[in-house]
Amino acid sequence: MALKSVGSKDQRTSRAFKDIAMAFGKNPFTDDINAVKNDNSIKSAIKNLVLTTPGEKPFQPLVGSRVNDLLFEPLDPFTADALQEEIINTINQFESRVRLEDVQVQPIHNRNMLNITIVYQVVGQPITESFSFVLQRPE
Repeated sequence: MALKSVGSKDQRTSRAFKDIAMAFGKNPFTDDINAVKNDNSIKSAIKNLVLTTPGEKPFQPLVGSRVNDLLFEPLDPFTADALQEEIINTINQFESRVRLEDVQVQPIHNRNMLNITIVYQVVGQPITESFSFVLQRPE
């Protein structure tokens, strides 16, 4: 969610992003809920979007991805490709703050996991960001 826009049409526009931290921890100084800001906010939103199953979000049944369903498929190149396409489509469809540059899905066969790396650029900013996380079947 864009909180503020600074500048005019002649100047470069900068944005700040702020979301609620998913741990719902309490800030000891303000007694308010913890927040994540800017690049961490976007990384958290992308990861949550990818891990959300369609129908899980109230009043928005189409938001999410089929990633959790694909984790129960055999760990082969076809599943890795399907996961990569699902992540690309989900981010492109539901996260308008970023321009996706690359998604890499690397199977870790001996641990039955997948390492996901997402590379993106925040719209209106020249900096490329990336982050990685691991997907694994729930036990």
